[in-house]
Amino acid sequence: MVKLLRRCAQCQTYTLSNVCSKCGSETTYPHPPKFSLDDKYATYRLVERYKKSEQEKPT
Repeated sequence: MVKLLRRCAQCQTYTLSNVCSKCGSETTYPHPPKFSLDDKYATYRLVERYKKSEQEKPT
């Protein structure tokens, strides 16, 4: 079983558990996804990125 470092978004500490031992909030993986030329989800990410950028544009 592989354990990856996880990071708390609130107190910025690193841990191996799913819950931060200092503040009790949920932790996330700070690592980006692996690069693949055969990316199945690229179209979905691009659609979401452009939706967000269009919403942020002032009109």
